[in-house]
Order: sequence, then structure tokens, then C-alpha cells
Amino acid sequence: MTTSTKSNVQLVDHPLATQALTRLRDFNTPPHEFRKHALSLSRFLVYEAMRDLTTREAGVETPLGAAKGIVLSDYVVIAPILRAGLIISEAAQEIMPATARVYHVGLRRDEATLQAISYYAKLPEKLPAECKVYVLDPMLATGGSAVAAIQLFADLKVGTINLVSFLAAPEGIKHVHDKFPRVKITVGAIDECLNEHGYIVPGLGDAGDRIFGT
Repeated sequence: MTTSTKSNVQLVDHPLATQALTRLRDFNTPPHEFRKHALSLSRFLVYEAMRDLTTREAGVETPLGAAKGIVLSDYVVIAPILRAGLIISEAAQEIMPATARVYHVGLRRDEATLQAISYYAKLPEKLPAECKVYVLDPMLATGGSAVAAIQLFADLKVGTINLVSFLAAPEGIKHVHDKFPRVKITVGAIDECLNEHGYIVPGLGDAGDRIFGT
């Protein structure tokens, strides 16, 4: 289902995921359909991003007898970057047990400097060192917002931080890995470049605007 394009970058290339991304790219896709396909792609990305979750054995009784199974044993944090990251968070919460914690991170981009500006981050003072954090940001363009969000959790000394995005530009991947080389990035596609305004080309436009119809 996946192809590793480079160290710590996971490209999800399943045909159903690629089809969903194609519909997201189409500027004729209306908001209600865009949201549907965004949720679909998000599920594929989250499944693959969380492939390395730790498990432990557990027994279960079927209608015909005892069977061996597993349960998840990680302390999982889901961290969507507002507002577009909410769509991936919705998919992640459908998949994950209710024990997963959700912490929202509010960041916006200064269109003049392309720097990330924080406007909301209500995080705990401490997290378990062994917890696994999944930062959710549909568009990894310059990487400014992703780096700012990752830094918040790095400051809490957590052990594992992952980034999940629909699309990435090479510049954004480089920015993240220059700062945090151990962060695994899971994406649906890696596009050509950024334009002069810092948007991914060919990209899919502003994910937040298209998800919420604004």
C-alpha cells in the first residue's frame, strides 16, 4: 500500500487513496464532496501513519470459544492544526479507541512573511515520554506551521512525533527534517514545488476553505 520515498517519509499510494486525492485536486469538486473525499483520504493516511502502534496480547471469547487477539497499549495524542487539520482528526477519532487524547493547535500563516503565528495551544504541562503524537496538517507547504506545532510537543520531551498531510512540497519536507529529522511524515503525494506565494503546485488550493466552503 505504501512506498517509502526517502528516510522517514511514507507515501500512501493505494489506488483508493490516490483516487480520493484526485477528487480533492479537482477545482470542480463542491465543498460537500470535497469533505467526503477528504475524510476518505484521511482514513488511509491515518491507518498507515499508525502502523507502528504498540500492542499487547489479549484473549477474547468468540461465540465458539477462546481466541487470541491484541489491544493497543500506546498513549496516543492526536494534534490537529486548526482549522483544516480537523478533518484528519475526525477520521483519526473514528479509527482510534476513545482513550486517544486530542489537543488542538491554532496556527495561521502571515501571508507577507510566510511565518507561522500561534493563536491557540492548550496543552498539558507534561506528557508521558513514551507517548506517540500525531500532528495533523493537510498541506505541508513551507513547513512553518508543522515545525511550530511539532516544537510544542518536542518541548514536552515526548518520545515519538509523526506528521500526517494530504500533500507535501519538497521544501516543506526539508524544513521539517532539517529541524526534526526523526519525525515520520505520512503523505498522499509529494508535489513539484512552492510558488512565489508559498502555495503547493499543483496542489489542491486552500484545504480549509474548500473543506468548510468559505
